[in-house]
Amino acid sequence: MQLSGTVALVTGGSSGIGAATARALATAGVRPLLAGRDPGRLQAVARETGGLALAADLATADGPAVLAEAATQAAGPDGIDVLINNAGIGWAGPIEQMTAEQAANLIAVDLTAPIQLTRLLVPGMAARGHGHVVFVSSIAGATGVRGEAVYSAAKAGLGCFAESLASELAGRGVGVSVIVPGVIDTPFFEHRGRPYDRRRPAPLPAQRVAHALVRAIEREQGMVFVPRWMRLPAWLHGALPGTYRRLAGRFG
Repeated sequence: MQLSGTVALVTGGSSGIGAATARALATAGVRPLLAGRDPGRLQAVARETGGLALAADLATADGPAVLAEAATQAAGPDGIDVLINNAGIGWAGPIEQMTAEQAANLIAVDLTAPIQLTRLLVPGMAARGHGHVVFVSSIAGATGVRGEAVYSAAKAGLGCFAESLASELAGRGVGVSVIVPGVIDTPFFEHRGRPYDRRRPAPLPAQRVAHALVRAIEREQGMVFVPRWMRLPAWLHGALPGTYRRLAGRFG
């Protein structure tokens, strides 16, 4: 897909992977529409990238619909060319310590909102015969992570939704990509309630994911792991689940 001259909606655009993606897209000639809940940081990224800030709370029932309408109006008559479902929240700890509200908010932002935004915006792309949808998942969705059961479930659901969507949109001019990051140096770990405290694997910069994401759109890649070696534990989990569980129990 040729990105220059297109319009992209990036959720979670105020920091981390979202902000890095907005910068990478702007470099490729894309006009980014940035959605998030921090107006100040969102405006700063928008000024830096020549984009437009759209305040949105995707945890609310009408948040995705309100954002889709605002983004469609901001995009103009040609509509939105690229949808990047990046916004996400995490939670770490024993499942019995997670409240019903925390679980509902996580599912709303990480799974329901991407589904709703896709449902609202992809038909326009398909009608024009041109577009791309990106889902930023996590290695947790491919393997499951101890202490992050709900987050892992939401990201696994996102991957299955994307796979089904890609089959549905085949031949209609709309590509679908899933980006599967490992450990990335972003505020995510602070916000989830438990910092990342392992020595390996070392966190990668968000720019690494952003560049892989842009390449995935340009090259119509279906699934991209960042770093690439993360494909190995995902494969092992699917091919030899018993072996994977034993290794995960031993090494974490």
